[in-house]
Amino acid sequence: MTHVAATSRRSAAAPGEEKTCVEQLRFFYKHVYYAYLMGDRPQTLTSLVDSPIGLAAFLLDNDAKSMAMISRSFAGQTEGLSPTDVLDNITHYWLTRTGVSSARLDMENKDPFFAAKGVTIPVAVSVFPDEIYEAPRSWSEQAYPGLIHYNRLPKGGHFAAWGQPKLWIQEVRRGLRSLR
Repeated sequence: MTHVAATSRRSAAAPGEEKTCVEQLRFFYKHVYYAYLMGDRPQTLTSLVDSPIGLAAFLLDNDAKSMAMISRSFAGQTEGLSPTDVLDNITHYWLTRTGVSSARLDMENKDPFFAAKGVTIPVAVSVFPDEIYEAPRSWSEQAYPGLIHYNRLPKGGHFAAWGQPKLWIQEVRRGLRSLR
């Protein structure tokens, strides 16, 4: 929360893109409790390996926009995910028993999560509109002096590789093209 508070003070009169991002970060730190739990005590998430229903409930309830897309998919609308994709993903976690261990990523990255600074290796940033927060280009340039690609996409969210695989792979190719 310290980083967001400092960012909020610096960006009180920030341009729209930065102001929007500050509000998204503020919302994240106030309402995304699963990330706190995963970041603080991932081993307590035993329902992820004790019950396929518990695992499914947890995987489907990460963010409202992803949940809405998954719901539309089950209602017959196509937009990146099919019901089979959703069930395959849940099955993958269940059969490999990796629900809890996957939560460790949040624990291992909780401190510097939104505070990248001076990353000099080549970096590509793709901003999906339904992501937890939409990194403004100005912040991306400050955090990643080696920024080689920045693009805002028309759709996709926190799990873009899963929900919008075609857009995601296009971005990976565009982002890495200059490194060939």
